Amino acid sequence: MKLFYKPGACSMAAHILLNETGTAYQLEKVDTDNGTTETGAAFAATNPRGYVPALKFDDGQILTENVAILHWIGETFPTLAPELADEPLQRFRQLELLSFLSSELHKAFSPYFSGKTFSETEQTANLDRLKAKITQFDRLLAQGGSFLLGARFSVVDAYAFVILNWANFIGVSLADWPDTAAFVARINARPSTQKTLKEEGLAA
Repeated sequence: MKLFYKPGACSMAAHILLNETGTAYQLEKVDTDNGTTETGAAFAATNPRGYVPALKFDDGQILTENVAILHWIGETFPTLAPELADEPLQRFRQLELLSFLSSELHKAFSPYFSGKTFSETEQTANLDRLKAKITQFDRLLAQGGSFLLGARFSVVDAYAFVILNWANFIGVSLADWPDTAAFVARINARPSTQKTLKEEGLAA
């Protein structure tokens, strides 16, 4: 299979997870501004909506939308969260967290990458909204365990790391949320994350 990605974007979550599983895959970088891939192909032929990630299977079928791809990876590689097979409700806990990450935390970072110019009032509102969502995430961690679903790393941790890591690029410190900062450091230290950062040109 092939993962279409953009360095540092939310597609990094799938990239981390594929490295975590050790499965064979290919990468193809996408220039979403120009709508082309590194091979020169029009990305619209892969995803008409023009954004990453997209996952192309060996039979030519294509899956898009980050939550769908992450959920597919979690279902396909149960070693990422073996408790999902034993506790069916946990599968829906995973979807619950993916939904929060996608619709709330990810969205709160979106203004900073929109390319728009905001007034001082709008900037303050954007920052207040972002801080509120990080606080909500921090409370999720306070429920116990080193990871969002408890004691084991899962697909939701990879996605959460990618989103929270964007704080480094917009000048927002996580110091006010020590549990969240420790979580980011914990995921960053995983070999699969370090491998991914290097493959995307974001680490030496």
